[in-house]
Amino acid sequence: MTTRRHAGHQGTGPGAITPDGCSVELYARLGPQDEPDIIQAAVPERSSILELGSGVGRLTHPLIERGFTVTAVDESPEMLERVRGARTLCSSIEVLQLGERFDVVLLASFLINTSEPAARRRMLRTCRDHVTDDGCVLIQREGADWHTQVPRERVDPSGYTMRIVSEPVGGGVYRARAEYVFPDVTWTQTFRSRPLAKQEFAECLAEAGLAVESYLTADDTWVRARPVS
Repeated sequence: MTTRRHAGHQGTGPGAITPDGCSVELYARLGPQDEPDIIQAAVPERSSILELGSGVGRLTHPLIERGFTVTAVDESPEMLERVRGARTLCSSIEVLQLGERFDVVLLASFLINTSEPAARRRMLRTCRDHVTDDGCVLIQREGADWHTQVPRERVDPSGYTMRIVSEPVGGGVYRARAEYVFPDVTWTQTFRSRPLAKQEFAECLAEAGLAVESYLTADDTWVRARPVS
């Protein structure tokens, strides 16, 4: 499959780098945080989940361990080689057409905040096309201060330090840089992102035939949406 390079995205560090600047080796080291708990609390037990942008399986694996059936989609074959226990499909989200529908469609990792409006529309259309009429779409979006409370730094208990910087580049778009510093190696990812206020976010969903049902976290970063006619 041919993948396109994402405009304004790049990564540095050892190992394979995906078209959106992610390091395969980095994400193989990163474990989940509270995302599996949030997802489990928001959907019925043993739901079928279509995970869009699964990467190496950082969320896939704990969801499988909790009894969910996961179909993992990613545009990077190097990422998908690390996924275990799930059906895997190598495809960009924007062009995915499985002819199947799932109890849950998962769009995590702030993918909704792409700086490209056309790509966001196609991703949301993919979500709508693949969710059952009584199912839900779980979306992880950037918090209101993600690009303004910078620079910031977080030391993870597992032993690495993550640093974030971000600056506006015009048209509501920001250029952000994440640096992951381990004792033995450093990776960076530079990417472009567009924050979405709640009203604009709801309008984007509505255009795709989805509606916000509820915000799942206090910081409003996780959302459960439902399909509408």
